[in-house]
Amino acid sequence: MRFLKSLGLAAAVAVSFLGAPASAQSALQDILSGGVLKVGTTGDWNPMTVRDPATNSYKGYDIDVMTELAADLGVELEFVPTDWKTLVNGVVAGNYHMTGSASISPARMKAAGFSDSYIAVEIFPFTTEDKIDRFSGWESINAGDVKVATTLGTSFEGMVREWFPDSEITVVEAPARGFQEVLSARSDVFVTSNIEGATLLEKFPNLRQIETDGPRAPSPIAMLLPQDDQVWINYVNSWIELKKAQGFFEATAANWGL
Repeated sequence: MRFLKSLGLAAAVAVSFLGAPASAQSALQDILSGGVLKVGTTGDWNPMTVRDPATNSYKGYDIDVMTELAADLGVELEFVPTDWKTLVNGVVAGNYHMTGSASISPARMKAAGFSDSYIAVEIFPFTTEDKIDRFSGWESINAGDVKVATTLGTSFEGMVREWFPDSEITVVEAPARGFQEVLSARSDVFVTSNIEGATLLEKFPNLRQIETDGPRAPSPIAMLLPQDDQVWINYVNSWIELKKAQGFFEATAANWGL
């Protein structure tokens, strides 16, 4: 009887094992077997990723980085259009294997994995020339008569809600951007990174950076990856380490004025 019970237990374990789902294939295997690296990108973060609507092509720092990664993998590169509010969801759903650069944040870390960081940003406030005299530091923005614009789903949205609770917050949805609200005089202030800010100041002579005692929220930048795919995460991190040692990231940043 004891033997039969043992035999029955062994059979049950075997059936349980055989019935268990096989572990999911790593994105790395999918990329190599399919011959395509799919990257989610918003195309609206100059000079990181900029989409040309006429040709549906992309250019920027991220684009150069992903082109290099695809070349080293020996596969084709496909950019998948996305926006900031669905950027993380696209990785989770498997719409693409990874994203271009995104700020590392606790909210995003709950759902997706991140690569090692390879560049960092700092946050500054901006307004237009006709309103610059209204502001003198971060605290001057936090007032009931100040309209602060931001883009839905970006890290900046959470920042302005936290930093300016007394201000009127206007949230626009991509492809609209917070800075466009300020340029059109519908809002007074927007915040963005030193990376995008420098580009916008050069492109729009009417914009001004508000003088403060320093930047806020220095944020490491990394690629979003499937949270449970350690094989793919390990590959990307090793690739980043190699390219750092070779000077690739430094040279690419210099090429885009970063």
